[in-house]
Amino acid sequence: MFSTVADARALDATDPAPARSLFEQPGWHADNDVAYFAGNSLGLIPRTARDFVDEVLNTWSTRAVAGHFEGDRKWTRYQIDLAALMAPLVGAQTNEVVVMNTLTVNLHVLLTAFFDPTSTRHRIVIEQGAFPSDDYAVASQLRHHGLDPATSLVRLAPRSGEHTLRTEDVIATLHELGESVAVVLLPGVNFLTGQFFDIEAITEATHAIGAVSGWDLAHAAGNVPVLLHDWNVDFAAWCTYKYLNGGPGSIGAVFVHQGHVDRMDLHRLTGWWGNNTATRFAMRPDFEPEPGAAGWQISNPPIVALAPMRAALDVFDTFGMPALRARSIRLTGYLEGLLDPLLASHRVELLTPREPQWRGAQLSLLVDDAVAVTESLAQEYGVVADERPPSIVRFAPIPLYTSYEDCWRAAAALAAVVPRR
Repeated sequence: MFSTVADARALDATDPAPARSLFEQPGWHADNDVAYFAGNSLGLIPRTARDFVDEVLNTWSTRAVAGHFEGDRKWTRYQIDLAALMAPLVGAQTNEVVVMNTLTVNLHVLLTAFFDPTSTRHRIVIEQGAFPSDDYAVASQLRHHGLDPATSLVRLAPRSGEHTLRTEDVIATLHELGESVAVVLLPGVNFLTGQFFDIEAITEATHAIGAVSGWDLAHAAGNVPVLLHDWNVDFAAWCTYKYLNGGPGSIGAVFVHQGHVDRMDLHRLTGWWGNNTATRFAMRPDFEPEPGAAGWQISNPPIVALAPMRAALDVFDTFGMPALRARSIRLTGYLEGLLDPLLASHRVELLTPREPQWRGAQLSLLVDDAVAVTESLAQEYGVVADERPPSIVRFAPIPLYTSYEDCWRAAAALAAVVPRR
């Protein structure tokens, strides 16, 4: 490797992880020193998360039901304040974002509204190798409408011998499918390869054929810069427990573009918490939606579960996506440089695009036995990556808290674990 641990430490002195001290680092390894690269599966816990949870529990204890309406962070406003912090991370106006449900539930909520098939326009386009939950949700939506996924579900595949989709191929396929397409649902970042899709160009091509543009930002939110409003995306959904550090299984979020957010002609699923706050507790039988994305809520939010997310979003608000993205590019590029010699000498292949603008904070590697590799990395070297069996290992250098020394340790450990060619 061209770098030494001293070089890595020198980089950490000049370009430190800005929020490392704000997150609790896992310490289960024998040396109590873990290099964590699985933030694309579960982000680390903010140190203030317990404070926010305790605040909610104390309010519950001392104020009980009055906590909905009293205090600095009254529960009836909790998710509204979170939406204000979340919106800048996805390039949205505040009234276009709502924090609610979990990712796949939200995909069903959105597809129920935006997928309105006809005899001629009935197809949903996803990618081959989409996250399974997306695949399941889309197929079930098609069956719900009496359609056969075998004919109405289109999966975009990379060219032979390639691992990622080319934007020009996606656009060409959409033009070929034309008016048969109702919805295009793609990931902002592919969970396996780390490819960052050209959301703007694909959304423009989707609209050109009269279809709806939807995006799953599970691996994009808090990772890469997106401008959902300016790019005219129709809808998007994401989870918050990966790059956003909201906690295991934390509540998800939804974007609905300003042009659709108040439409009642869509087949929107409704519930009482989406009712106008001015009349919500009047318990009237007729639904009167709260303006904006807040009117898409169905049930009242679980406040205890939202509290850790508030801690995490405060960290993002402090540092901002532009600075974090800039460090992400530097950090991921450094790890890539460390891994490059292994690609020639060891049985490992890089799947993630090399162009920084087309990847997030992730490098995915093809190895012989992903489970064996990640187990050895964790148990023998204290390096935590994650695997997608049988052969993909994913490293996520998170700009908030990953150090250059962590990257050096990961590359050195991988060189010791993966067989030579």
